[in-house]
Amino acid sequence: MKTYEHGGDINGFAKKLNCKIEDIIDLSSNINFIKPKIDTNFNTLEISSYPKYDTLYKTIAKNYKIKEKNLELFNGGSSGIFTLFRHLKLKNCVIYSPAYLEYKKAADIYNYKTTQINRFKNIYKDIPKNSLVIFVNPSTPDGKHYDLKKLFKIWKERDATVLIDESFLDFTNQSSSLKYLKEYKKLYILKSLTKFYSSAGIRLGIIISNRKNIDLIKKNEPMWKISQFDSRYIQEALKDKEFKNASLNKNDKNRKSLLKLLKKQSFIKKVYESEANFFLVKLKNIDAEELQNTLLKYKIMIRDCSNFTFLDNSYVRIAVKNQKSINILKKAFKEI
Repeated sequence: MKTYEHGGDINGFAKKLNCKIEDIIDLSSNINFIKPKIDTNFNTLEISSYPKYDTLYKTIAKNYKIKEKNLELFNGGSSGIFTLFRHLKLKNCVIYSPAYLEYKKAADIYNYKTTQINRFKNIYKDIPKNSLVIFVNPSTPDGKHYDLKKLFKIWKERDATVLIDESFLDFTNQSSSLKYLKEYKKLYILKSLTKFYSSAGIRLGIIISNRKNIDLIKKNEPMWKISQFDSRYIQEALKDKEFKNASLNKNDKNRKSLLKLLKKQSFIKKVYESEANFFLVKLKNIDAEELQNTLLKYKIMIRDCSNFTFLDNSYVRIAVKNQKSINILKKAFKEI
């Protein structure tokens, strides 16, 4: 695999199989299979004038129970990541890995000296002073949610600047690291609405921190970076009050169904505990590429995790989707 390659290339997969996109069962992408109800006519959207974001800020601040002055908007979570690396201009970066690949990419581009800590084996390892610390919680590609209390103690002692990525937190009932903002002045929290609100094509990411930190970031940001379409979609999605509970319940039910299926397979050595909408799977007697090829005839995509740090070609990620997709996967597994 390419170093920073991601899952979810459904167009390339359909082209490879010479089939329609709607025929693909995408279990490689960790996007929610349930969509919020959007009640708006985008044809009536005013796009002849420059966008204003006052209502968008208020809507998002209310959703996460924070003040508007404590957040900054970005054209997707990845844009927020790259902005923060560029803005902080630190020398060292510590990534608790395996982790979202854009962090290593950003560190390389902005010439950070990177230390990757294997959180499966040595999570409390010491770190360099004055580092930028990256922790994805719940983690990817395994979906584990961590209690960070002990780690925050380590990070404070080493005077670290900390970025907690909570892109998958909405899939859980766990508490956010927002509670640490008052006591830790060098803390940043990343939120991405892409995953939970099933809107990878709508680019909106958020960085939350204290007002001083946010003001410093905003000084070097462009005036307009979110389109009217992105803004309206997210505002409408957040109006669907039934969506969150319905989505949590359905994902939880299907996660249990998928887990039961995965644990029955003789070619699977381990299924990692997950609170997110995907599972990391360690294979035996078959590698990721072989499994992918077996699933081709069923038009099923899964995520080869061999380009994640500390993982190899015996690891795949399989996302939670609708029950029909799980049933087809079960049928495909019978061939292995």
